Amino acid sequence: MKKISILLVIFSFLISVPVNRADEGMWTFDNPPLKQWKERYNFAPTQEWLDNVRLASVRLNDGGSGGFVSPDGLFVTNQHVANGQLQKVSTKEKDYTKEGFYARTKGDEIKAPDLECNVLVSFENVTERVQSAVKSGASDKEASEQRKAVIAQIEKDSLDQTGLKSDVVSFYSGGEYWLYRNKKYTDIRIVFAAEEQIAFFGGDYDNFTFPRHDLDVTFLRAYENGQPAKTPNFFKWSEKGAVEDEFVLASGSPGSTARLLTVAQLAYQREVGNPLQKQVWTARLNALEKYGKLGDEQHRQASGSIRSFNNSLKRLTGQQDGLLMPRMFAKKEAEEKALKDELAKKPELQKLYAPAWEQISIAYGGLPAMAKRLAFSNLAASRLATIASQIVRYSAEIKKPNDQRYDEFRDSKLESFKFGLLSPAPIYPELEEVTLTAWLDEGLKTLGANDPFIKAALNGATPAEAVKRAVQGTQLKDVAFRKSLLEGGADAIAKSTDPMIVMGRNVEPIIRELRAFNEEKILNVEASAGEKISKARFAVYGKSIAPDANFNLRISYGKVKGYEEDTTLVPYKTTFFGLYDRAESFGEKPPYDLPTRYKEGRDKLDLSTPLNFVYSADTIGGNSGSPVIDRNAELVGLNFDSNIQKLSNRYWYIEENEGSRAVAVHSAGILEALRKLYDAPELVKELTGK
Repeated sequence: MKKISILLVIFSFLISVPVNRADEGMWTFDNPPLKQWKERYNFAPTQEWLDNVRLASVRLNDGGSGGFVSPDGLFVTNQHVANGQLQKVSTKEKDYTKEGFYARTKGDEIKAPDLECNVLVSFENVTERVQSAVKSGASDKEASEQRKAVIAQIEKDSLDQTGLKSDVVSFYSGGEYWLYRNKKYTDIRIVFAAEEQIAFFGGDYDNFTFPRHDLDVTFLRAYENGQPAKTPNFFKWSEKGAVEDEFVLASGSPGSTARLLTVAQLAYQREVGNPLQKQVWTARLNALEKYGKLGDEQHRQASGSIRSFNNSLKRLTGQQDGLLMPRMFAKKEAEEKALKDELAKKPELQKLYAPAWEQISIAYGGLPAMAKRLAFSNLAASRLATIASQIVRYSAEIKKPNDQRYDEFRDSKLESFKFGLLSPAPIYPELEEVTLTAWLDEGLKTLGANDPFIKAALNGATPAEAVKRAVQGTQLKDVAFRKSLLEGGADAIAKSTDPMIVMGRNVEPIIRELRAFNEEKILNVEASAGEKISKARFAVYGKSIAPDANFNLRISYGKVKGYEEDTTLVPYKTTFFGLYDRAESFGEKPPYDLPTRYKEGRDKLDLSTPLNFVYSADTIGGNSGSPVIDRNAELVGLNFDSNIQKLSNRYWYIEENEGSRAVAVHSAGILEALRKLYDAPELVKELTGK
């Protein structure tokens, strides 16, 4: 009776929901914003339409999105999303990142070394099963263990029954749990890639700006059993592409937002988390840039990571600037106060949920003292060292029952873990040595010589000495050696004298100790308190607010539309005319130089063809490569960036009238380049049927 009465209170407590601001929200497919679509755009899709969009959408484990564009496994994403794979198949003699690539026949397509792609086949609400597994009176730690046990069982049962990759995903900070079943593709082959110089024309200067002039596109193909995958759900290619004021949607996997965090959590990000993240990324970027200056080959090896860190730092700066704006932070404080005030009107719910904010505040009060140790006590700057840590950790976790392992070593995730660990992608020892040495130097400077992690990693040596010994002496560059360690089990790993494995073993107790601290003091508290805050929010607002992004499939929407910036107007599109004008205006000096085919092929192009455009949908990092579609589910563009006005949207939605825009490659511009510059009739025919 008690439970029923609380539910009645919750349902009777629903107040008028807050009006969603313009085109706000990265929505899950179980709860698309049908009301907003109908009211704002007179769009009422069928379930068949939604299912087709979901099944045509692709998530890439490299950290981006894509979409199938033919029934034969062909999918499209950004060049910058596929850049890591292009680098891994490149050599000193043949640089596909720089030169681009086109396979005229399926036999010419190049296998990506370690790219996994996922398609969301089905989803199931398991909230009641997960939340009810927590026993009354359980501590945060006990509650976490009980949730993890049932989640592990749900995932294992689903994997065993369906063979699909099965993950229980938390939404609304633990307010809901959904079982996502993904079809996994691991045989991915490269079909076409534009040259980096045209995909990233203007370089970091033009990044997060508009107007833009980039052909940021790559086509790949999924294979099954050695044959192109059959993908009956795909986006038809629009030859006309996006037009001004058109309603469009973006289907992709946005990485991370923090809009539902408490004020205490946001204050930590502002004061500690973001500045520390900047230090970490800057240290790694500086090492890569130093190495890249040693020569052309060194630059080739490091360029993808340099571009990635520059992008991340620029985005982080925008996010931090937003948090530092008193007006914007005050809005978050007002939102939290409004929710608490509504909660206070119902004493029964107030008693249940109100303490959650204080619990999070207390937990975060102890985090700054540990923040630097948590940030620097790892070997993530080196691929070899990361492999060593993963092997050492695997040897300990695999001996445990499935429900007691770290999440990443549960049965449902082991296949993907081994796929990545045993990647044949090249490893460059000189690059490894420079980056890991710089990382440990920065850690030594930040944490001090007596820090447990630093002492364990260096073992009495200097960073340069310790790293040189580990990198030059390790056999982990050999995939067969990695595999032999895994197959040899815990005993083989424990007895290994490989110096990188030894380093991994030395630091592992420290990493585990810090992970335990973070789980017990922060994550477990967040999970329990977050569930309460979510239930409070549901009681007040229902599900009128989209959950924070977490690199799972979402759909967002908006209009193709230019904007005002200061005292001028910014058009909704750019054209090939603009590309050549910008190159000419800078005398074609880098980063405004053009690839050879663009210089020689100018007269072949219809220069009025749209190249890039902006639209108002709610997107963030991870949406790169998202298909931009019209109401007929035809692909009219490919998301690749946002403008600078949008950078702080990790923490809140930036209103359309404030100039916030996503940036996409125009589908007509892609076809124009394929036809006129790349001589790719086979690919064009597969896209258009012509």
